[in-house]
Amino acid sequence: MKKSLLQITLIVVVSIMVATSFSFKKVDLSVYRTQGMELSYNVPNQDDEILVEEDKEEMYSLFLGKTYVGFKEALGFKESRGDYAIINKYGYLGKYQFAKATLSIIGVHNPKTFMSDASLQEKAFKANTSRNKWILRRDIKRFAGEYVGGVKVTESGILAAAHLGGAGNVKKYLRSGGAIAFEDAFGTSIRYYLKKFSGYDTSLIVPDKKARVL
Repeated sequence: MKKSLLQITLIVVVSIMVATSFSFKKVDLSVYRTQGMELSYNVPNQDDEILVEEDKEEMYSLFLGKTYVGFKEALGFKESRGDYAIINKYGYLGKYQFAKATLSIIGVHNPKTFMSDASLQEKAFKANTSRNKWILRRDIKRFAGEYVGGVKVTESGILAAAHLGGAGNVKKYLRSGGAIAFEDAFGTSIRYYLKKFSGYDTSLIVPDKKARVL
């Protein structure tokens, strides 16, 4: 028993000495220089990239506020990171990720021209939003300020949701009290867009049944 106790005591003493030697060893860093050396940098991981993207989205709110420009730029960033030249794997086009069928309705029949013309894409967004606002005019009046699915409904939220899922699906969602839901191919829901794009000033958008890109 005494022998075992002695061994344990010896191990503890040795451990303390080793730990102490590492813990309290003073290193003079003043002699180290990085000038002229090739330095290594850490590549951000996925979590870091997500935080960066979230910071970018906050910048829209910070500098553009809840204006119409803030609305369309935030929506464009969400859809494509603001990339006019992107076509996703489902064939949706440009900054605002338009379907070809939707573009045809508002007078755009040449996808190639559409993709090469940023001004045309902006006009298409305004025309489509005007058309959606006309289709949903009664629902905007009826539901703005109310809560559906636990989310406060606003005009801008409705218009963003219509851009995501179409005006018809937004009508079904609102009139069913949120029971008839919709998600796009990536799993993004009408409820999410109602909340994310709530409270922007979209009063500049004039409801127009026949809105077209001129």
